[in-house]
Amino acid sequence: EFRVRVLSAYEEQCAFCKLRHLELLDAAHIIPDGEDGGEPVVPNGLSLCKIHHAAFDSNIVGLSPDYKIIVREDILEEIDGPMLKYGIQEMHKQKILLPRKMEYWPDQNKLELRFKQFLIAM
Repeated sequence: EFRVRVLSAYEEQCAFCKLRHLELLDAAHIIPDGEDGGEPVVPNGLSLCKIHHAAFDSNIVGLSPDYKIIVREDILEEIDGPMLKYGIQEMHKQKILLPRKMEYWPDQNKLELRFKQFLIAM
């Protein structure tokens, strides 16, 4: 049910790259399930394609409280194939796609907590 609500809020597309293939989309938690604040509610979720979900969960990318994608410095400097270049590196400092309804926007307090964890992991 969490996945259905989150993907619906984002009009069934990735908040980072706008990919629209449902079979490739996940509902990612900002604060992980099972932690304080990790409720299965839309403001604690992001609609992400599988690659961006994995990159977010593994702190390859972070999301600032002002909704900007931040790519880890070592990843920005890495030279690899087109997926890294176009799929991750070029998203650095880009704003995400937000739901039309503000009530569904990612909770900025949760983003701040998660972003602090990302910065420590850098």
